Amino acid sequence: MPLTIAIAGAGGRMGRMLLNAAAGDAEIEVTAALEYRGSSLVGLPVAGVAVTDDIDAAVSASRVIIDFTRPEGSLEHLAACARQGTNAVIGTTGFSDAQLSELRAYAARIAIVFAPNMSLGVNVTAKLVAMAAKSLGMEADIEVFDAHHKLKVDAPSGTALMLGRIAAEARGQNFDFAAAFDRHSVAGERVAGSIGFSAVRAGDIIGDHTVYFVLNGERIEITHKSSSRETYAQGAIRAAKFVADKSSGLFDMDDVLGLK
Repeated sequence: MPLTIAIAGAGGRMGRMLLNAAAGDAEIEVTAALEYRGSSLVGLPVAGVAVTDDIDAAVSASRVIIDFTRPEGSLEHLAACARQGTNAVIGTTGFSDAQLSELRAYAARIAIVFAPNMSLGVNVTAKLVAMAAKSLGMEADIEVFDAHHKLKVDAPSGTALMLGRIAAEARGQNFDFAAAFDRHSVAGERVAGSIGFSAVRAGDIIGDHTVYFVLNGERIEITHKSSSRETYAQGAIRAAKFVADKSSGLFDMDDVLGLK
């Protein structure tokens, strides 16, 4: 039997990409295309699936929900999943610490794959970042740069924050103390051990990330560039297959891809 999935945010660009990816997979059956209450798309077909705003009905009809929406919507969907025993794949970014705590609490009741970026390339990049940070230690100045399209609402991106956290953890730092986001006006000299972030939001850039490791006289640049959102959709479908038979727990793409 095919794996039944619901796709949240079905009317957006990522939602449509997910619907198309699922349609091309014989092991997947899309049982619901979910949108926010009052959406003008409700009742209309998107990629051959009628859009609904009935969260409980969408969740109950599916073994896994895939959600690339916004934090508030994702948490509402997870609450429904927890009530009905449906697992989830969450690719949403921009969660606050309190919202992340709420997400983790749901993982005690259902299985969740949560990753700010689900592409294979990004997750391999993360491994390389960890290796470089551990090897170079505090001798290297680290900067994380990301570029995305002009409609993206959060900055730095979830992937940029993930890469920064990985670098900090690899060299034994507390990320919250190491991260440097505000450099306007007279910021002063670089704080030793800080991890700086910068971002571009322009045009239709899908997603570029570079982590710089800068030493005196040399530097390493680890870069990943996305030319298509299909990589995220394919990763999310793979994550859905991974999490479908799990009872509970919080997983990431390292678990999905066997990188641990």
